[in-house]
Amino acid sequence: MAYQTFQQEYLQTPAITRAYCTSCVLTTLAVQLDIITPFQLYFNPDLIFNHYQVWRLVTNFLFFGPIGFNFLFNMIFTYRYCRMLEEGSFRGRTADFFFMFFLGGLIMTIISFFVNLVFLGQAFTIMLVYVWSRRNPYVRMNFLGLMNFQAPHLPWVLLGFSLLLGNSIIVDFIGIAVGHVYFFLEDVFPQQQGGFKILRTPGILKMIFDSNPEDPNYNPLPEEERPGGFDWGGEGARPEDAPGDRPQDGQGDNQNQNQ
Repeated sequence: MAYQTFQQEYLQTPAITRAYCTSCVLTTLAVQLDIITPFQLYFNPDLIFNHYQVWRLVTNFLFFGPIGFNFLFNMIFTYRYCRMLEEGSFRGRTADFFFMFFLGGLIMTIISFFVNLVFLGQAFTIMLVYVWSRRNPYVRMNFLGLMNFQAPHLPWVLLGFSLLLGNSIIVDFIGIAVGHVYFFLEDVFPQQQGGFKILRTPGILKMIFDSNPEDPNYNPLPEEERPGGFDWGGEGARPEDAPGDRPQDGQGDNQNQNQ
């Protein structure tokens, strides 16, 4: 029964989220089982360009370290916010979502040439969290039962949490910076006077990802019931407003959301 439930939930996960999270888990398991080593995965410009190990451009985003608290923490956040973005503001726009993945990864890779970083998975997670939080500014959150805040503060709370754990916050800063660049170019600048749309998804991506119509019977779970939404010590998510009072898509959900 548990296996069937997991299988059903896995197959209902949107395509990009399912592919990325599955790749992260399989990569980590391969390292854990000594099939491969982190030395074959990390970002190294010399090995990429002089020895043609181009897979490192991708694999450095897939490894979050050995299985433990840090890995589980990052995977929970990656799965949750990646899925909420794909089911929310990117619903029916898989090509646009993939293009965001590509742009975010490209910018982080360029930054890595100037900053000594070998794995960028955590920065990528923070980017996803940042974009979601800015598109849902009215969602109230509770972190570890210790503090209440609105969604746009979540990336900074996670940065502070990384600092408390003794981790390097430069990774979080990069994720926030790249997320802000995407949010500004996609959501802010086109709405300003004299602004225009800068980011345009290539037609070939639309042909690949958006050729199949969306299932008309598909209904994403309500925010408070979505997988990955673990109660970190709060009282549980509860809507504060009637459905008719909720903001339109892209403007946020006025509800309490525990993290």
